[in-house]
Amino acid sequence: MLNIQKISKTFNPGTINAKTAISNLSLHLNDGDFVTIIGSNGAGKSTMFNAIAGVFYVDEGSISLGGKDITFLPEYRRSRMIGRLFQDPLKGTAPNMTIEENLALAYLRTTEGTSPFTRISKKDKAIFREQLSLLNMGLEDRMRQPVGLLSGGQRQALTLLMATIVPPKLLLLDEHTAALDPGTAEKVLELTREITSRERITCLMITHNMKQALELGNRTLLMADGNIVLDVGGEERSRLSVEDLLARFKAGTGHDLDNDRILLSD
Repeated sequence: MLNIQKISKTFNPGTINAKTAISNLSLHLNDGDFVTIIGSNGAGKSTMFNAIAGVFYVDEGSISLGGKDITFLPEYRRSRMIGRLFQDPLKGTAPNMTIEENLALAYLRTTEGTSPFTRISKKDKAIFREQLSLLNMGLEDRMRQPVGLLSGGQRQALTLLMATIVPPKLLLLDEHTAALDPGTAEKVLELTREITSRERITCLMITHNMKQALELGNRTLLMADGNIVLDVGGEERSRLSVEDLLARFKAGTGHDLDNDRILLSD
């Protein structure tokens, strides 16, 4: 489904500020995989996401999605196939536009054969309302209100819906609940489980919560120094504790995981 073959990316090459962010990284995902990713700052997690999304082209290697080579496909064309959520709830929505208008933009962007000037039909609006009702936040009765009036959790839930209203081939979640309060974060996380399971969306999710990384989805990756040092799933993962994960990290890198945000998360 997603096939990454030996990709590398160095920023500011040939200068004193040269930084190799990912090096010779390979990863294969099957249809329906839900993969959680743990790693310290600078491990290469978001850089890998940016490479997949097409924010930049990799220096070496290849990326294919659904059997199609997207290595040099522009970001705007990949956005039809790839949904993405960021840590900041303010990203991903237009605050001065209504909920309905935001959903319309997402729907038209990801629907094949449409143009930006296509009109949204009554049937489309009914679909928006139905999908909003599944969030259980009352947003279906506020479709004409500006998104800027919503809370952070409501905006992140709306962004999740926008990214999946036309199910993407791949969903990238970059710590999408980290900026929310615990109760709201759990609600958005439950919505994530429901939507990805219902639509069988292949998903990569960066998290700083190691317990969460072992409970969600079917695989867990540990990243360090621009590469994947552990890829574990199935029965083997089900037997792992957080302490086991820390031990496996040390075995794979030669040093302890020293990110306080990860170590102190519950």
